[in-house]
Amino acid sequence: MIGITGGAGFLGYHVTNYFHDRDPDSTFVLLDVADFVQSDYPDGTQFVNADIRDRERLEEVLNNYDLDCVIHAAAALPLWRPDDIFSTNVEGTRNVLWACEALGVPRVVYISSTAVYGVPDVHPLHEDHPMVGVGPYGESKVQAEEVCQEFQQRDLTVAILRPKTFIGTARLGVFQILYDWVESGCKIPIIGDGTNRYQLLEVEDLCEAIRLCVTEAPELCNDIFNVGAEEFHTVMEDVGALCDYAESGARVMRTPAWLVKPILALLEALRLSPLYKWVYGTADTDSYVAVDKIKETLGWSARYSNAEALIRSYQWYLDHKDELSEGTGVTHRVAWNQGALKVVKAFMR
Repeated sequence: MIGITGGAGFLGYHVTNYFHDRDPDSTFVLLDVADFVQSDYPDGTQFVNADIRDRERLEEVLNNYDLDCVIHAAAALPLWRPDDIFSTNVEGTRNVLWACEALGVPRVVYISSTAVYGVPDVHPLHEDHPMVGVGPYGESKVQAEEVCQEFQQRDLTVAILRPKTFIGTARLGVFQILYDWVESGCKIPIIGDGTNRYQLLEVEDLCEAIRLCVTEAPELCNDIFNVGAEEFHTVMEDVGALCDYAESGARVMRTPAWLVKPILALLEALRLSPLYKWVYGTADTDSYVAVDKIKETLGWSARYSNAEALIRSYQWYLDHKDELSEGTGVTHRVAWNQGALKVVKAFMR
């Protein structure tokens, strides 16, 4: 049996179904503070509402199951309050690892982030690059990895995955804003000239990386691995490929970064835009990692390019848009309120 923290989220949903599709005998217990849409998951999946910040409750829950692995995907995203980000991402991670060690769960897969690299000026980024978190979210992910490395030195196998921004079917959040504008045939503003390369990751490729960390030999997995698309081009080319697929009249438009970033920062400060600094602050820079290590060590490879990942996610949005309603803007499985961006959209026809 596999335990998944953050099981009600975008990744938990995909991991559960991906594993089940490849092994129908797989069983799961999902933990989350959010409500579950139980029909989204395989029959036999068990659901528990629990906060990983509550150590006693966490141990009580995990003690009820004979777990082979815990996939620790629960995290507070950048739009959360800083104190919630640190208590969830750092102390919550410590609680999960402590409970797994105490109960004899043999391995954990921790879902980190390439946000631990900050905004470096060299690419591609390898796993030994210095960690420089930006903002509460990036800093919390650095600290959480340090907790994981403490447990790696003990008897607990902890695989640390650093995925690039991952998208796929049912991915909404900030990408839903892009898809809405593309479907409407708008000009799609690109911060800067669009010649930078910004690597993404299809969620099924991340699920395969997680599966390998669950099933391969412990001595291979007790390590840190980048995960990202192997085929990606410039932002202009990849977003342009999505616009071409849509055939809606949408087209990419370059914008001056020196002007757009301060405007977005002001809108964020006034709570008039759901775009946070990590999104717009890095949009005009190169951002890609080397994936040689996970390929050579675990035999992983990416099936999807940036453009293919965007198109798959966009098509799902088209197929399900009538079922969507705006959410709070703090998870990836709800459509975010666009705020002042709705006004901007009216001028982008």
